[in-house]
Amino acid sequence: MTTLISLTNVQLAYGHHPLLDHTELAVQPKERIGLIGRNGAGKSSLLKILDGRVIPDDGEVMRLGGLKVATVEQEPDLDESLTVFEELCGDVNESEDWARPARAQALISELNLRADAPIAGLSGGMRKRVALARALADEPDLLLLDEPTNHLDFTGIDWLEQRLLNAKCSVIVVTHDRRFLDVVTTRIVELDRGQLLSFPGNFTFWQQRKTEWLEAERQQSAKFDKVLAQEEVWIRKGIEARRTRNEGRVRRLEQLRIERRARRERVGNVNLAIAEGQRSGKLVAELKHVSFSYGSQPLVHDLSTTILRKDRIGLVGPNGVGKTTLIRIILGKLQPNQGEVRLGTNLTIGYFDQMRSQLDEDATVADTISPGSEWVEIGNQRKHIMSYLEDFLFSPARAKSPVSSLSGGERARLVLARLFARPTNVLVMDEPTNDLDIETLELLEELLQEYTGTVLVVSHDREFLNNVVTQTLAAEGGGRWQEYVGGYDEWLAQRPSGQDAAVLPSTPGTTSTQRTSPHNTPAGEKAGDTPPARAKPGKAARITSWEQRELDEIPETIAGLEARQHELTETLANGSLYRDAPDEIVRINHELTELEEKMAELFARWEALEAKQGN
Repeated sequence: MTTLISLTNVQLAYGHHPLLDHTELAVQPKERIGLIGRNGAGKSSLLKILDGRVIPDDGEVMRLGGLKVATVEQEPDLDESLTVFEELCGDVNESEDWARPARAQALISELNLRADAPIAGLSGGMRKRVALARALADEPDLLLLDEPTNHLDFTGIDWLEQRLLNAKCSVIVVTHDRRFLDVVTTRIVELDRGQLLSFPGNFTFWQQRKTEWLEAERQQSAKFDKVLAQEEVWIRKGIEARRTRNEGRVRRLEQLRIERRARRERVGNVNLAIAEGQRSGKLVAELKHVSFSYGSQPLVHDLSTTILRKDRIGLVGPNGVGKTTLIRIILGKLQPNQGEVRLGTNLTIGYFDQMRSQLDEDATVADTISPGSEWVEIGNQRKHIMSYLEDFLFSPARAKSPVSSLSGGERARLVLARLFARPTNVLVMDEPTNDLDIETLELLEELLQEYTGTVLVVSHDREFLNNVVTQTLAAEGGGRWQEYVGGYDEWLAQRPSGQDAAVLPSTPGTTSTQRTSPHNTPAGEKAGDTPPARAKPGKAARITSWEQRELDEIPETIAGLEARQHELTETLANGSLYRDAPDEIVRINHELTELEEKMAELFARWEALEAKQGN
């Protein structure tokens, strides 16, 4: 198999901070790689090396001759003077790609875009769709996506998942969307302390492997530190010991010290805590027959609902349907055209704005949190502003920097720090997951689960909704809103069957159109197979003696297959294998597929024999 692009011993640093430290990576045809890591770890910089925008400080980048790379950045750079069609077509005469206009028109139809719409007037979600369509119209060999689900609604995310699953190109995607990673990826590559760690499979499989890997690293570090401590004690013994000390042992100690200095510790987690305000009344808001329209467009029609203290409500629906407008109505910030809104007592509201418009670009990070004061009150605890900002991974030097110098991830953390530093009993969070790394996102979920106030969330992160909200308020067209118990998956299960199934995937990991990727096909079924007709019940047969022997042997056979599967996945975790022996990768993946099929057959047979045994 021909490698599309490979990195060998690549180094990249900004100042004294190495983002890539003798890094190795190889990308094979039709791979779909999820690139994950902490905010600021260097993921976007790695994408820029791959597409040639950045030259590494050292090391080698090898590209296949004629390799065509397309990149979609977090905030797409589009030509404001063009229409959507013109942006997608580019300069056809220059490229001599006469089929491109037809591809562009097909993508415009798929995404329900207006071909003649000016780029200058598009929303963030529409701009992201145009950028994705433009990259796909390029028909690249390698597609690089930096946070592609930001600003997309569920329909857009589902469309992108299907497109990537059926893509002929290789894909590297940087995203915090865990469900998206589970559906799309065939390999997870984590950028951690300058190194790229490769794990075959999707995000869920990576989580299992990473837990084991971190525990092994912890044990190895503890063993190293114990040896170092013993050697330090020995070297500091009395004069007699020093006179007879072994020079080889001294040199070994010096080497241990060098290795210890070189070992880069994992960056600590964000330490989140909310300054909870005075308890609100039991009633937060009551809406009776509320309607609201902008001109002839109804955003809310005859909505009646009651929100109580401790409710965690997720508002879901396509972009532009009126989710933010409804929140403003619920909180009394916007008067409805019809109906009544009654607010509860003692409401103290904290607001997380997806556009981060609350931030003063000229203010320092510290002044944004606590202007004119060096202290922050968190509940009954008084913390110095520098200590508080360190909880959000801002160093003292960074705390004195202006907001304008912050990255997207740092801005998201700053908004959270500011929000949580002020007493609240109602939290409104508009797309809070954008720009957060996965570990910070999971900590935010835990915090919101423990929060004793009320939470209103607008989000297109399906796992976040599942893990945080207790009820869902869903837009169903024509200004109609419907309440459902539970999060995203529960909403899908409860939606009326008459609604358009093409809008959203019907179950996690699948879409309205059955996907044919082997990574998303249920065990035991081959892509494209239809379930066999259910046999009519007949007279139950008893298990025979030879079937009983077969049944007794199945668990041991499966255990052997699982051991082999584990051995093969361990081999695939070696990142250099993708560069040095791509043919071996193909052979191992083929054997893994055969093992999965065999185990599926055995599990089905086991179930059938056990059912027969029980007759």
